[in-house]
Amino acid sequence: MNKIFYLNKLKKKILLLKKNFPKKNLVFSDGNKNAKIMIIGEAPGKNEDKQKVPFVGRAGKVLDKLLFSISLNRQQVYITNVVNYRPDKNRKPNLLEINLFKKYLFQHIEIIKPKFILLLGSTAAEAVLDYQGPLNLIIGKFFEKKIINITPIIMTVYHPAYLLRQPKNIKTVNKNLNNLKKYIKKT
Repeated sequence: MNKIFYLNKLKKKILLLKKNFPKKNLVFSDGNKNAKIMIIGEAPGKNEDKQKVPFVGRAGKVLDKLLFSISLNRQQVYITNVVNYRPDKNRKPNLLEINLFKKYLFQHIEIIKPKFILLLGSTAAEAVLDYQGPLNLIIGKFFEKKIINITPIIMTVYHPAYLLRQPKNIKTVNKNLNNLKKYIKKT
């Protein structure tokens, strides 16, 4: 499978949604398209919109530190968001926006074919796992879910932007990521 061809095709489909996000840039992905681990966040922020790359602002620095804590970096993972355009006023994507992008997110997952998906926060958990309960009930737990033709192992952790506001939860995320690292080594 030629991932570059299919990613470009997907990117063109998502560009058609730009009309719903005037004056915003497409923030498609970053990292290694052949990675075992795909990281899915919520939506781009101001810095991401400007640079057209996910997780390059303050939350991105937190994500980089979290990855470093388990001996990973951006070149070893693949990063995208549920919604690929910045919502107005830097708000959380609404259900309509999540549902608008969900089929494209699943196509994205199908193209990358990760063995593991790391969901960052409630929006990603809602989109991928169809989960709408309290986030702390699924944080750090492993799930398997069939997405088109693959069944990756999925874990949810707190979003790095949340960790900026609630740094006491960084220990929990580090513990979760270490468990993910151990799980990956076993497979």
